[in-house]
Amino acid sequence: MNWEKIIQQVKAIKAPNLLKNKFFLTGMIFLLWLTFFDKNNLIDLFGEMAKIHSHKNEKEYYEKKIASDREKIKELRTNSKNLEKFAREQYLMKKPNEDIFIVE
Repeated sequence: MNWEKIIQQVKAIKAPNLLKNKFFLTGMIFLLWLTFFDKNNLIDLFGEMAKIHSHKNEKEYYEKKIASDREKIKELRTNSKNLEKFAREQYLMKKPNEDIFIVE
């Protein structure tokens, strides 16, 4: 093939000057490569960022849950009436000679 002939045919195409610029074409190919074909492409990057955001939200939720559970444990250890109430409600425990009625 004659490269000069191919170059003349490309120059003869009625296209904007921007598409004939080798730097612009190289930049566009580079962006396409980064967006779709690279191992660390942009699509996967945005997906990973979304996962990180959801994991941060889960972390905050569980930290709040842990704090509230610690408060409940502290109350149960310090107050025997709260401990008795918790045992009756959660584990259906009863005193001797008592009947339990569960109302739903």
